[in-house]
Amino acid sequence: MAPRSNWKGFLRLSLVTCPVALYPATSESEKISFNQLNRATGHRIKYVKVDADTGDEVPNEDIVKGYQLEKDQFIEVTKEELEEIALESTRTIEIDEFVDRSDIDPRYLIRPYYLRPDGKVGHDAFAVIRDTIREMDKVAIGRVVLTNREHIIAMEPLSKGLMGTLLRYPYEVRDPKEYFDEIQDVKVTKDMLDLARHIVDQKSGSFEPDKFEDQYETALIDLINQKRAGKPITPKERPASTNVVDLMEALRRSVGKEAGPAKAAKPAKKPRKAAAGQKEMLMSIEGKKAAKEATGKKPAKPQRKSA
Repeated sequence: MAPRSNWKGFLRLSLVTCPVALYPATSESEKISFNQLNRATGHRIKYVKVDADTGDEVPNEDIVKGYQLEKDQFIEVTKEELEEIALESTRTIEIDEFVDRSDIDPRYLIRPYYLRPDGKVGHDAFAVIRDTIREMDKVAIGRVVLTNREHIIAMEPLSKGLMGTLLRYPYEVRDPKEYFDEIQDVKVTKDMLDLARHIVDQKSGSFEPDKFEDQYETALIDLINQKRAGKPITPKERPASTNVVDLMEALRRSVGKEAGPAKAAKPAKKPRKAAAGQKEMLMSIEGKKAAKEATGKKPAKPQRKSA
């Protein structure tokens, strides 16, 4: 089942309009997350909103937005006042222009969304807009309001729908000169470039996301499973670092390391089952099955254990 939409409104290209819904294209809900606990009791830590001066808890209905002018001086802004300045992009994504995909600097990309028709009407108009963008091999640029902020959104065809990527404004992108001006101008020799190119050739391939495994997530799952089983936690040995001072020697060693003596091509490491099955890895399927067959019930929730 598709997740709830983040936004609903209309997509408009001149006089062609259709109702659409915007859905998040990515999710981190399957990643391991931790709660904060009281070490003494094992109970979860609860956060409350309190008045900074009195220390009293403040109910949500008494909380308003405020812009700080200077220390301890704020201008209050009400929900009604914010609604009064609502932009057209609150309800409609108006396509302002079409650009080449290569024109969009990667630094401006924020996050992707899926855009599809909302309901049973407007599919024809949506298809016209989608197929026109595809035929022209362009990216459509518009504006949309999410979480009370207006964003630039770049839309391009993806399968039967559209992928919309939120973009940053120029003032949100830092000037690289602040970071790069102090980098020294170094003359790289042809021999060094040749060796480096050789390493790149040996490592070249095509990007296949399925080949990659979130190693830290896997290590977290193993850690939790070991603590759950009451096993002692022993730190792993870390590989010794090699201190190669000579850059040319480092490049030569790297070429030898990548080639190796009669090194056979290994198939790409297949990552563990991800996404939908990630949480299942926290308890082995056999363990669940055995517990259920023995009792006819789901296994009981384990008690808190210390390391």
